[in-house]
Amino acid sequence: MPEAAHGAVHDPVRIGIVSISDRASSGVYEDKGLPALQDWLTRALHNPITFDARLIPDEQAGISATLIALVDAGCSLVLTTGGTGPALRDVTPEATLAVAHKEMPGFGEQMRQISLKFVPTAILSRQVAVVRGQSLIINLPGQPKAIAETLEGLRAADGSQIVPGIFAAVPYCIDLIGGPYLETRDEVCKAFRPKSAVRSR
Repeated sequence: MPEAAHGAVHDPVRIGIVSISDRASSGVYEDKGLPALQDWLTRALHNPITFDARLIPDEQAGISATLIALVDAGCSLVLTTGGTGPALRDVTPEATLAVAHKEMPGFGEQMRQISLKFVPTAILSRQVAVVRGQSLIINLPGQPKAIAETLEGLRAADGSQIVPGIFAAVPYCIDLIGGPYLETRDEVCKAFRPKSAVRSR
C-alpha cells in the first residue's frame, strides 16, 4: 500500500473538470474555469492527476450526460464550475441532482457560508454535491477567485484557518465511497481524516 512519506508513491487519481457556459463553449469569450480548477488541484494534491476536461453549454440533458460519462470513465472526483445561479439558463444543480445516488448537502451549505463573507449575493448560489457510484461530484462557483475561496476556505493574516474550505472534507469522503487515497499539501488545504483513517507513514 502506498505511503505518504517523502519519495513514496501516491495513488493516481482521475479527476473530471467541467466548465458550463453557453458563451464560453461557443467561443464568445475565453473559458477561465477549467484552467482555474486544474491549477488549484495541481497545487493542492500530491497525487498524480489525470484530468478529463469538458467545456459544455448550459443544457441540462448534456450536463447530466457529461457527468455520467466522467463517472463511467473512472473519475473519482468531478468538479463543475458555472450555471448555479437563479438565471433561467442556470441548470447545473438540476442536472447534477438528476444523476445522484446520494446528495451531500453539507458541501453547498459550506460554500455559501464562505462566499457570504465576501458578497451578500452568495445566498443566490445553488451549488450542490452528490455521490454517484464511487465518484463525488461537486458544483463550484463560476469565478476563479470564488473557486479558490470555497475550496481553500478563509485564512487570517497569520495564515491560520478562519473558515475551513470544502476540500478539507473531500479526501475522506472519497475514502468512504471506495476511491483513491488523496493526499493534500497542507500549505494549500489540509485534509481532515479521523486518526483511524490516516495511512501510516
